[in-house]
Amino acid sequence: MSSETFIMEPIAHIQTDFKEKFGIPRQSGLVEELTARIVLEPYCRNPEALRGIEDFDYLWLIWRFSANKHDAWHPTVRPPRLGGNTRIGVFATRAPFRPNPMGLSCVKLLQVDWDAEDGPALIVAGADLLDGTPIYDIKPYLPYVDSHPEARGGFAAEKKDYSIQVEIPQELLNKLPKEKQAALLGILSQDPRPAYQDDPERLYGLSFAGFELHFKVNNGILTVMDMEQEG
Repeated sequence: MSSETFIMEPIAHIQTDFKEKFGIPRQSGLVEELTARIVLEPYCRNPEALRGIEDFDYLWLIWRFSANKHDAWHPTVRPPRLGGNTRIGVFATRAPFRPNPMGLSCVKLLQVDWDAEDGPALIVAGADLLDGTPIYDIKPYLPYVDSHPEARGGFAAEKKDYSIQVEIPQELLNKLPKEKQAALLGILSQDPRPAYQDDPERLYGLSFAGFELHFKVNNGILTVMDMEQEG
């Protein structure tokens, strides 16, 4: 076994509306209305490092599951979308508990904020990252090699359609800034619950964009019960 060790330093951190893991979309791009801001570390803030990036519509982010509380990993995991009972090899999933806890996300590049005080910064859409997640590399998405629409998707292809109807009183939705409302509806429509939880009386809590909201799910309808500003 090789004893070689390679130390990586983050090149950036991401700013998102998620302070907790619950509610974050299970894959990048599922909720395109979600916007985030990528702030480069001071040693990477030379504008020359981003020259030409605006010519690409999408970017790959390589990042670390920094909020994982367990050091151990197992050769098999139980994907929540399979009900939490079926075991799959860890390398056949995108589970966060891995030998190296690295994540991969494809995000849409909306804008380069060249003039930001902590810039240049990248404004992106569709990110599935916790606020403050360290990013270790950014690479352009290349459609001619990165897109394979005919490819098989294993168990994930069988479980990709899990949208749910959302009902939220308008007076509650209006508590959010207008530019955040579509993103919240998109998050809820993905049904944040683990697939093995289906108690119609259970009250779930979700933190988003500085608000704490509670919801129930019954007969395929997610209903938001209340929403208040945090802190």
